[in-house]
Amino acid sequence: MSDQTQPSSLEPTGGAPAAPADGDPLVIRSLEFVGGMAEAGGWRPEASLPEVAFAGRSNVGKSSLLNRLIHRKKFARVSNTPGRTREINFFRVNDQFMLVDLPGYGYARIAKEKRAAWRPLIEGYIRRSPALRGIVHLLDLRREPSADDVEMLDFLAELGVPTIVVLTKADKLSRREAQERGRSVAASLQLDPEQVITFSAVTNAGRDDLAAAIVDLLAQPPWRSP
Repeated sequence: MSDQTQPSSLEPTGGAPAAPADGDPLVIRSLEFVGGMAEAGGWRPEASLPEVAFAGRSNVGKSSLLNRLIHRKKFARVSNTPGRTREINFFRVNDQFMLVDLPGYGYARIAKEKRAAWRPLIEGYIRRSPALRGIVHLLDLRREPSADDVEMLDFLAELGVPTIVVLTKADKLSRREAQERGRSVAASLQLDPEQVITFSAVTNAGRDDLAAAIVDLLAQPPWRSP
């Protein structure tokens, strides 16, 4: 799908982004679904544009976050059944970068064999994608990080993948409670508070902070050694 709105805030060369007139760090002028990668080592788009990928548990609110981030109500289809996404989905944004939606992990009602198949798909993509600039890892602000969450963060840290941690569903708590929970989660995961963004798809809180962090991430060189 594609849309035409305002000019992009990203330079076509992948350099430092220019500040748009309306102050939005990430202005979307075109968005196109390129395709899905269904199995490790299977088809994927040519890695010619920088990529940023989104990961998280199946019920963490990833689809709602993506809809809010891109300002498209139906960009990522919100489902009442967590775990519906079974492929790695690639979206070309402004003909300048790829937004990559990874399958949700950790949903108990998904068959064990299906969950086992997703792990090499997700890990294989992260290990082997030369254009990957970093991961946006979503956690539910209201919950303690699960064993799956911690395992994913440990995996990313082991590889040295630049990671932005986003704490979703902040509207479910008061502002004070959200701030306290954010500090608590960051401390429990031994994260720098600047690496954590509190987000609400309902109120738009944290959207511009996340957009700015993504723009900065995309401007960085590949994190892998040549």
